[in-house]
Amino acid sequence: MALADIEKQYDLMNEACELLQAKLQDDCLDALIENFDNLLNDGKVHVEDGIPDEKTASKLAEIYRAVHLDEISTEDRRLLLQLSLLTAYRKEKIQANHQMTPDSIGFLTAYLLQQVYEKKDETNFLDLCIGTGNLAAVVINALKNNGFKNIHGFGIDNDDTLLTIASIESQLCDLDLNLYHQDALDKSLIPQADVIVSDLPVGWYPLDERAEGYETHAKEGHSFVHFLLIEQALDNLKEGGIGMFLIPSSMFESKESLPLLKFIQKNGYLQSLINLPGAMFASKKSEKAILILQKKGAKSKQANPVLLGEFPLVKDTKNFEKFMAEVAVWKEKNF
Repeated sequence: MALADIEKQYDLMNEACELLQAKLQDDCLDALIENFDNLLNDGKVHVEDGIPDEKTASKLAEIYRAVHLDEISTEDRRLLLQLSLLTAYRKEKIQANHQMTPDSIGFLTAYLLQQVYEKKDETNFLDLCIGTGNLAAVVINALKNNGFKNIHGFGIDNDDTLLTIASIESQLCDLDLNLYHQDALDKSLIPQADVIVSDLPVGWYPLDERAEGYETHAKEGHSFVHFLLIEQALDNLKEGGIGMFLIPSSMFESKESLPLLKFIQKNGYLQSLINLPGAMFASKKSEKAILILQKKGAKSKQANPVLLGEFPLVKDTKNFEKFMAEVAVWKEKNF
């Protein structure tokens, strides 16, 4: 679908959100969720206790009919939701850990994953911190578009609002995605994964007793939640499985990271650490990198050399293509 057509669909959904928000006297995000739920329910407007009123419900139904969801590709549906979410973010103050992972980062993550993960008949895909589901949707869609079949997705988050958005995204994109409302560091019944991809939340984990069950916990005070999640991920990977994580670029520069490095060395291989372009972030402190780990076992081995570097900006065509070529050569030698 042309960009102009997507913008037209977005304008319709934005109108519906503003209309419903005014009637529900609720926040923009809740109105967005209810609108997309209605849209996925064959355009039937949910009415409770007479709200929204008949006139508003009729107008909403008219808008939903104009969206023509069944005529939109799964990728365009995802973009429609993303544009709507960005509008909600602008209207409301959303904390950093609740914001969705941008497409640009998702596409780079998906590209790297295809370099290190061999196609299988079936793939169990897990995101320990799925949030809105945008990173998972971008990566899974990219794999499907490149011949990967039977991808069974699993996602965990402790925020029910974000999980609801992830559920909407999975339905819009026709993904096989099972969602779990729980603490990702709690024990779960999720099958072991071939691939784990997560944009890790950064900060302290408040439940010290639970953290003590992890080798990477701090000896004093609270532990870093992103350290614990990497340990949890390696434990939950199948032998030879791949873990890809968005982490702070400076994560391994502090002495606090030593227990994590020891755990990685004992249980897996640090295959790559690539910084994302600094221009993508508002400050040096917020810069991120893509960390690629592989669990020991099966046919896995340590890459030699470890792939290090920084992605050039995509608009820097010459250097970006050169870097991609270097990644391809590294892949042929190691995977």
